[in-house]
Amino acid sequence: MSKLIPRRDFVGRMAAAGAAFHVVPRNVLGGAGFRAPSDTLNVACIGVGGMGGSDVRGMSTENIYALCDVDDRRGARSFGEFPQAKRYRDFRVMLEREADNIDAVTVSTPDHTHAVAAMMALDMGKHVYCQKPLTRTIWEAQQLMDAARSSGVATQMGNQGHSWEGTRQIREWVEAGWIGTVREIQYWTNRPIWPQAIERPLEMYHTPHHFDWDLWLGPAPERPYHPAYAPFNWRGWWDYGTGALGDIACHAMDAAFWALELGYPTSIEAESTQLFEETAPAVSRIAYHFPARGNRQEIKVVWRDGNLTPPRPFDLAEADSWPPGSSGQLWVGDEGTLLAGIYGDGPRLVNASRHAELMASPPTETYARTEGVYVEWIDACKSGGKAGSDFATHSGPLTEMVLLGNLAVRAAKALELDPSTGQVTNTEIPEEYVKPTYRQGWGW
Repeated sequence: MSKLIPRRDFVGRMAAAGAAFHVVPRNVLGGAGFRAPSDTLNVACIGVGGMGGSDVRGMSTENIYALCDVDDRRGARSFGEFPQAKRYRDFRVMLEREADNIDAVTVSTPDHTHAVAAMMALDMGKHVYCQKPLTRTIWEAQQLMDAARSSGVATQMGNQGHSWEGTRQIREWVEAGWIGTVREIQYWTNRPIWPQAIERPLEMYHTPHHFDWDLWLGPAPERPYHPAYAPFNWRGWWDYGTGALGDIACHAMDAAFWALELGYPTSIEAESTQLFEETAPAVSRIAYHFPARGNRQEIKVVWRDGNLTPPRPFDLAEADSWPPGSSGQLWVGDEGTLLAGIYGDGPRLVNASRHAELMASPPTETYARTEGVYVEWIDACKSGGKAGSDFATHSGPLTEMVLLGNLAVRAAKALELDPSTGQVTNTEIPEEYVKPTYRQGWGW
C-alpha cells in the first residue's frame, strides 16, 4: 500500500518541481472563473475581533480554515461569518492540531502576543501576516526578522498604508525634487484615545464568562483581571502595548523609512508629561536624528502625540487653517512642504499653485502599485515572492526604529546610538525594556 504524503510536504515538493511541468489553466479544468483547490490557501486566524475581524475578512478570498480568539463575544462576528471554520481559544493548540492542514496564519492579537504567535507559525513553516507594531519589544523584532530570513515563507505586517498609492506618490514626488532637499519630517496624532499615565488599578473584578483571561495574558506576567486592561485599553500598558508611538508610528513613519532609507538614528530626545512605571505618558514629543546616507542629507524626524501639533508650514496660504486634522505628516524641504495623512494617504504640496503644476505634470510612476496589503501578501504566499512589508527587510527594521523612541521616553534622557547597529551607547537601558521575560509555556 502506498504511503500518504502529508499535505504540507506535498505542497513543498510540488513547488520545488514547478519548473518541470506546465500548469493547465484553471478555466480549462473547471470553466470560466473556476479556482482550483490547490490555488487556495488554508488560513488560520489568531485574534478575530476588532481589527482581527477586518484581517479575517481581508483573507476571505481564501479558505478560512480555523479561527482562534480568547473572547467569544469579540470574536462572534467572525465566527458567524465563517461557520465552517474550526474554532479555538488557544492558538498553540490550534497550530499544533492543524499543522498539516493550514498554509498561512494571521496574528491580530494585542502587541504582547504578536511575537510568540508569529514565531510559532514561522517555526512550523507557515506564511505569516502580523498586525502592527510587529512586536512589543526590540529583541522580539530582531528574533522575528531572523526567523523570517531562514524560513523562506511570505511575511507581511499590517501597516496597510505601505501598499497604498499615497506612499508611492510621496516617494516619487520627493525623488523628483518637488520639495527640494528634505530636511525634516513632522508627525502628529490625537492618540492616545485610551487611558495612559495611570497607576495599576486595585479594584477586584470577576472575569467575564465569555473571556479567557489567562490565555489573553499569554506570555505577560500574571495579574488579576481588570477591564482597565482588556478588551480595549491594553495599548497604554507597557506589559501589553507600546503606547501611541507603537500604535501609529508604524503607519505614519513608514513612507519616510522606505523612501528615505532612514535606518537607525544617531540620537533621540524625548519630552513628555509625567512618567508612570507601568503606563505610557499622556503626551510626548520625540525627536529622532538620522545621519546622512547615500545621496540624502541629515534628517530630523519629530513625533508628537496627545494632540500636540507642529508649527504652521512656511508656504501655507494665510487663508488656510492649521492643522488640517487631528493626525498627519508634514515633509519639510528647502523648496516647499508636502502634507499627507497619517497612513501616507492623500499627499499634496502645501503650496496650492505648486501642487497644481505637479498634478498637471506628475513624475513617472516608478514604484509598482498593488491591490492592497492582503492581496499583496496572498500573492506572495502563492508565488514564493516577497510582500512589501516583509518582516526581514522592511517591517522588522521599521518596528525597531519606532520602538527606540519608547526607550528614550522611558529612560527620560537623550539617547545616543550607533547608527550601524541601533545600540544605545551613552546609557544603560533596563533589559526588560528591550527583551521580555515570558511566562512558562509561552516562550520559544
